Amino acid sequence: QVQLVESGGGLVQAGGSLRLSCAASGSIFSFNAMGWYRQAPGKERELVAMATSGGSTNIVDSVKGRFTISRDNAKNTVYLQMNSLKPEDTAVYYCNAYRLPTAYRGRLDYWGQGTQVTVSS
Repeated sequence: QVQLVESGGGLVQAGGSLRLSCAASGSIFSFNAMGWYRQAPGKERELVAMATSGGSTNIVDSVKGRFTISRDNAKNTVYLQMNSLKPEDTAVYYCNAYRLPTAYRGRLDYWGQGTQVTVSS
């Protein structure tokens, strides 16, 4: 059973920083990619950043230049460093890991429980 445990959320003033961590119960190499989504009240869940097992990363334009995603393979952990936070970054942040579909099954997605990030103005 795959478990993703997030930590690092909290309340911060605009312009501040937070670092989110997502620890996987097994080797993160078993996933094709790991990353972060967020969901603000009344909005749909959206992708924030993703890092593949091959080392490439994808960060959405709204946070590019402020957020950085990184992996520590030895600790089976993925991080999201968030700098220059804005009130519009307020959301529940979810860790995601997935395995691509094969000939025998579809894509497998795993989710953490979510961690609240609140940015005050």
